[in-house]
Amino acid sequence: MIPQDFIDQLLNRVDIVDVVERYVPLKKSGQNYMACCPFHKEKSPSFSVSPSKQFYHCFGCGVHGNAIRFVMEHAGMSFVDAVNDLATSVGMSVPQVAASPQQQQAVRQRPGLLECMGEAARFYKQSLKRSPEAIAYLKQRGLTGEIAARFALGYAPDGWTPLQQAFDDYLDDTLVECGLVIRQDDGRRYDRFRQRIMFPIRTPRGDIIGFGGRVLGQGEPKYLNSPETPLFEKGRELYGLYEARQAIRDAGRVLVVEGYMDVVALAQFGIDYAVAALGTATTPTHVQKLLRQADHVFYCFDGDKAGQRAAWRALENSLEALVDGKALHFLFLPSEHDPDSYVRQFGATAFERALVEDSLPLSAYLVNELTQRVDMQSQEGRAELIKLATPLLAKVSAPALGLMLRRRLAELAGIELNELDRLMGRAPRFGKKTGRAGGMRGPRTDPSLVRRLIRWLALNPALASQVQLPVSPEDCGEELQLLLGLAALIQADTTPPSPAQLEERLRHTTLGERLQPVLVKALQSGEQGELNDPLPQEVADAVARLADNIRHAQLEQLTEKERHEGLSGEEKRRLLELLKASAGPSRT
Repeated sequence: MIPQDFIDQLLNRVDIVDVVERYVPLKKSGQNYMACCPFHKEKSPSFSVSPSKQFYHCFGCGVHGNAIRFVMEHAGMSFVDAVNDLATSVGMSVPQVAASPQQQQAVRQRPGLLECMGEAARFYKQSLKRSPEAIAYLKQRGLTGEIAARFALGYAPDGWTPLQQAFDDYLDDTLVECGLVIRQDDGRRYDRFRQRIMFPIRTPRGDIIGFGGRVLGQGEPKYLNSPETPLFEKGRELYGLYEARQAIRDAGRVLVVEGYMDVVALAQFGIDYAVAALGTATTPTHVQKLLRQADHVFYCFDGDKAGQRAAWRALENSLEALVDGKALHFLFLPSEHDPDSYVRQFGATAFERALVEDSLPLSAYLVNELTQRVDMQSQEGRAELIKLATPLLAKVSAPALGLMLRRRLAELAGIELNELDRLMGRAPRFGKKTGRAGGMRGPRTDPSLVRRLIRWLALNPALASQVQLPVSPEDCGEELQLLLGLAALIQADTTPPSPAQLEERLRHTTLGERLQPVLVKALQSGEQGELNDPLPQEVADAVARLADNIRHAQLEQLTEKERHEGLSGEEKRRLLELLKASAGPSRT
């Protein structure tokens, strides 16, 4: 393991301007540097790098982070490799600290597993060259040798143990651990993949961590994937992302298809920004990865019932990862086609035209699908519409899109938006125990004010000392919870971390994962190129206004509850405090 204090020292030593300029030409603009974003296609610069913050942010696509994150995202390196690369550039040696037994086992395992996967990929590639049957199959599917080489396609020969030719010790348990070999209860072993075209699955860095195998001709299962291993978790990986990264940036969009062969066939026709989920429905983690790559994500499904079911699962799993300013689209091909057959019959131009002209935005697809499931001519059907929509809209993380969807559904149901919100449980309802103070719901606050403070804390963590608010995290909404959590994390350090160091404190934490989409919105709400500090009085005023908003909301809620239900002793004490405070000088 790499010690946290070394990471802090490294981030103090490196200059993010120098790091970014290895890959992207920067131009001085005020206190910061600007460039066209390397993570999405744009004509005017919106990518800002702050030497004082050691932090970058794109006001176009929302990517942000420190020098380590930039190297990981742009060069496709792992965290450890990025740290080693940066340390070497400034003449530092990376120390290690003792890890737990589980961590030590993982460290011992990973190099061995990666080596095994690489050796297997080389064997499968050589086997393809020696198999006229496999070569004929690929030619019949219209693939060239160039495309096969680009995707490192291979062939797993027929037979029970062909991998014995590639490994000196076929009984090595590493082959079982990385999913290449199956071990039966009686101890006998055999290759998992046999007589299949092999599609290596790579990390963004290019390491092979799994395989997909497509049977030659007829047979079941048509596709066989590597099992879950210490290297490979199919709910986190996407086939073809390594090969498609640059094309996705150039096109400003990414296409998600269902099969490995679809990805490869589309690339053969010049549509090389396609990826595929690995035999599973698209997960929120997949969507987050995709939205970091492009502003527009297009799902492409077969038009049959199976394709419709897969599309709906993709929609359900995408809702919690949605971000305002980015868009998901759904394209349904004719029932007799998949992307492979469609592009071969009609060509790349027709396919891309259909992608743009015939795809449905997520909002339209969701509304169309729900209204088709109910009788919109009856009151009972419109009530059923609200029932079906409620759990879906509760998942929508993008506030602007969520509001517009609720407005549209309220219009279709023939009711007002506030009535829909009340039916969905979004409006305050007293007497329902959801919080600590006598069951009150959390106070409603100005989201822009909360996000502004989140932005300021992320860019100047020392400001966290000013964030003292009259509310407990469990008694408030999601974004206010995140502000309080971020302030508490920073306040726990004797010396406030820099923005770059704070980024590492948040890495792989629950708070960091929850904060990420909100921080993107908070940073987007700033002025173009603004990565600078606010004035101290601005922060003090914002905290004071937020505290007043919280107290005012609490006073309203307690007064309303007293009128309808009565208050506990603790609630009466708090109400008296609030009344005394409100009788004092008011803020303007």
